[in-house]
Amino acid sequence: MHRTSPQASLLQDTGFPSASSPPASASRASRGALIDQDRDHLVHPVAPWRAHEQRGVTVLESGQGCMLRDIDGNELLDAFAGLWCVNVGYGQESVVMAAMEQMRRLPYATGYFHFGSEAAIRLAAKLVEISPASLQHVYFSGGGSEAVDAAIRFIVQYYNNTGRPSKKHFLSLQRGYHGSSSTGAGLTALPAFHRGFDLPLPSQHYLPSPNPYRHASGDAQAVIDDSVAALRAKVAELGADNVAAFFCEPIQGSGGVIVPPRGWLKAMQDAARELDILFVVDEVITGFGRTGPMFACQDEGVEPDLMTLAKGLTSGYVPMGATLLSEKVYAGIADGAPAGAAIGHGTTYSAHPVAAAVGLEVIRLYQQGGLLANAQAIAPRFAAVLDGLADHPLVGDVRHRGLLGALELVSDKASKRGFDPALGLADLIGRTGYGNGLVFRAFADNILGFAPALCLGERECELLETRLRKTLDDVLKLPEVRSALAG
Repeated sequence: MHRTSPQASLLQDTGFPSASSPPASASRASRGALIDQDRDHLVHPVAPWRAHEQRGVTVLESGQGCMLRDIDGNELLDAFAGLWCVNVGYGQESVVMAAMEQMRRLPYATGYFHFGSEAAIRLAAKLVEISPASLQHVYFSGGGSEAVDAAIRFIVQYYNNTGRPSKKHFLSLQRGYHGSSSTGAGLTALPAFHRGFDLPLPSQHYLPSPNPYRHASGDAQAVIDDSVAALRAKVAELGADNVAAFFCEPIQGSGGVIVPPRGWLKAMQDAARELDILFVVDEVITGFGRTGPMFACQDEGVEPDLMTLAKGLTSGYVPMGATLLSEKVYAGIADGAPAGAAIGHGTTYSAHPVAAAVGLEVIRLYQQGGLLANAQAIAPRFAAVLDGLADHPLVGDVRHRGLLGALELVSDKASKRGFDPALGLADLIGRTGYGNGLVFRAFADNILGFAPALCLGERECELLETRLRKTLDDVLKLPEVRSALAG
C-alpha cells in the first residue's frame, strides 16, 4: 500500500496548484447546464425541495487542505470539514493512492458466504486496537445511519436471543441525531426527521438535552444529576424489563453542538449499567480526533456496549460506517441463535475492500501522519477564535471541545431569547458567510456549527477569525436584524 512520510502527510499548504485545477472557463461554460440538470434530476438530502429548485445548486469543484473552490472560482475556507467528516483535509494523496491500489488489486469482495478481504480484516482489527477495551467486534456498513440501524437490530436480536424479548423500548436525547434510516430517525429527536415519516415510534423516548446554556442553573453537576435522574425516571416509568438501550452522542452534533459537562457521559454509563440497559455511544461525528482523543468516550474512560462510527473513519473520501460490539452483545447473539443458522443481517457493501483500505490509510494519518497531534495542538487557538466573539452583540453562547464548536446567536443576551424563525437568520448568515469566503453550518435555530479539518493551521485560524467576525458584523448591519435585538 502506498505510504508517504509523516512529514509529508500533514497538509500545510492550502493553495491550489494550477496544474491540478481544470480551467475556470471550462467549468463556467457548463455552469448553467449543471444547475439545470441538478434542478431537474438530483434529490438533495435534508433540503426543502421546491426552495432548492428556485435557489439552484452551489457546485463545488476542488479542494486542498481546509480550502474549497467552487465552479465560479471562489476560494472558501471550509470550517465544517464537508459534513463533519473530511478530518484529514482535502487532497491527501496517500488516501487517493490507497483507494486506487486497492481498486486495481481487488475492487470488491463480498463478506457473505465466509468470504472476506485483507483490508477489511485489518481495519476491523485496527478499530478494536484503538477503541475502548469493551469493544471487540466490528460490523461494517455504508455510513452512519446504517451503523445506527445495525446497532438497533443487533440490540433487538441480543435480547430476543438471551430470553428477554420484552426489552424493546429505546431511549435517546432531545436534540440528538442518530441518522435518518426508517428506525434510526426515530431515535433522532429533530422535527425535520419526523415530519411526514410517522416517527417517533411508540417504543422510542427522549430525555432532556444536557445543555448547560439552557439549563435552569447552568451548574455542571446539576446538569449531570438531572440527566441521571431523568434516565432513572424514564426507566421506572416504562419498566426496567421493557427498556433495551440508551443511545447518546458524547457531544450532540446536529442538535446544535451541545457540549455536556465533563463527567456527564461516565455518569450516564454508570446509571445505564445499574439499570441493566445497554449503553450505546454514537461517535459518528465525535470520533477520530474531532474532540481531542481518538474517540470522545475515551476522555472519560467510558466503555460502551456498542459504538457507532462513520465520517472520520474514511474522512469522507468514500462511504463507510461501523458498529462496534462488546463481547457480551456479540456472544449473546451468536450463542442464542440456532446452531448453524445464519445471523440475518448484512448488506452488499459491508466491509467493502476499497473503503477499508482508505480507512486504514486515514487512521495511519491520524496516528503516524501527525494529524491527531496537530488537532490537539491547534485546538486552543481554534477555541480562542470562537471565545473572542463572545462579546459580539449577536452571540449568546460559545461552546467547544477539540475542533468542534458552536456560537449560539440570541436577540437578547440577558434572557437568552433567540430570533423569530420568520427572520430566516440561518439563511441570511449562511449566505453572508459564503460571500465572505467561509463555509460553516447555520442551524435553523440560529446556532452556528464549526468542525474544521484536523490539518487546521495558524493561517486557517486567522482566516476563520477575520471572515467569521466580518460575517457577524455584516449581518448585524441588516435593518431587520438590528430591529430584532433587545434594547
